[in-house]
Formats: sequence, structure tokens, C-alpha cells
Amino acid sequence: MKIYTKTGDNGSTSLFGGDRLMKSDIRVEAYGTVDELNSYVGLLADKLISTEFSIYLQKIQNILFNIGSVLATVDEHYKTKLPELKDDYLVFLENQIDWMQERLPVMTQFVLPGGHEHVSLTHVVRTVCRRAERAIVRIENYDQDSQILWSVVYLNRLSDYFFVLSRYLTQYYGTKEVNWQKDIKF
Repeated sequence: MKIYTKTGDNGSTSLFGGDRLMKSDIRVEAYGTVDELNSYVGLLADKLISTEFSIYLQKIQNILFNIGSVLATVDEHYKTKLPELKDDYLVFLENQIDWMQERLPVMTQFVLPGGHEHVSLTHVVRTVCRRAERAIVRIENYDQDSQILWSVVYLNRLSDYFFVLSRYLTQYYGTKEVNWQKDIKF
């Protein structure tokens, strides 16, 4: 099978099940942004390879791929063939957030991305996650499809996870949080 089909040369792309949309369609943008998020999560997992977080991040990548398949499917017949999006995935994130927060000092100021390369990358992942979430909610009637609505909830929780992970990694690496300073002096 050749990787190039030339069917997208006119600016359209095929969804799972054969429906075609323009590449500028918000649905395509949404699953494309989830794909971008997945790539950044993979990069972060590679950076954190010697920690338990790399294993968690690879699991998250699989869930993101499942979300992408949901977003790339409009045909009801094919929707029945999609992987199940389980509430256990949300519970896992919430448990991880709670576990990390129990080990962190209370936040007293806004923090800026920085302090360590892995911390900054985690913030990049968080912001791409938020962008993916915003793209999904622009899909017409997104809240009428339980799998897409679940995806919004998951990405919302996932961005919280990455924020807390960034703070946890700051502590893990023994660096200091970079606090926002509203009055800048040069």
C-alpha cells in the first residue's frame, strides 16, 4: 500500500468510513490538534523515560489516539467499531493529580513555564492540550455526541494533569518555580 493516495491534493481528506471533508473543517482541525498533542506527549515521554511518568504518558497517547478516531468518525455504523472511552481514564488522571498535589507546596502565585527543560515542555503539552479542547468545542453540536463530549472532559482534565505535572517535575528536579511578576523592572 502506498502512503500517498493523491486524494487529498484538492484540499479534502477522508474520515473513517469514507466521508470526505475539507482539510480546513473544524473537525479535521480538532483531530489534527489532538494528533499534535499526541506527538508532544510522546516527546515528553521520551524526555521522562527513566520515570514512571513515561509509562503513564504512553497510556495517555493511546487514549489520545482513541479520541482522534472518535473525532475522525461521523458515520454511525463505524462509530460502533471505535474503542471505548472509559471513565476509568478520567479517574486515573484525577488520582494522579491528587497524588502529586499532596506532595506539592500550596501555590501562592501564578507560575511561568520554565526552570527546567522538562517543566517547560510539560507546559507546551498543556497549552496544546487546551488548544485541542477549544477546537473540539467548535465542532457543531459537539455536546450531542457522548464520545466527543467525553473527549472534551478528558482533555480538560488532562490539561490540569499537565499543569500539576509541571509543578511536580519542578520539585522532582530540585529547581524553583518561576513566579509571575506583574511589575517588571529592567
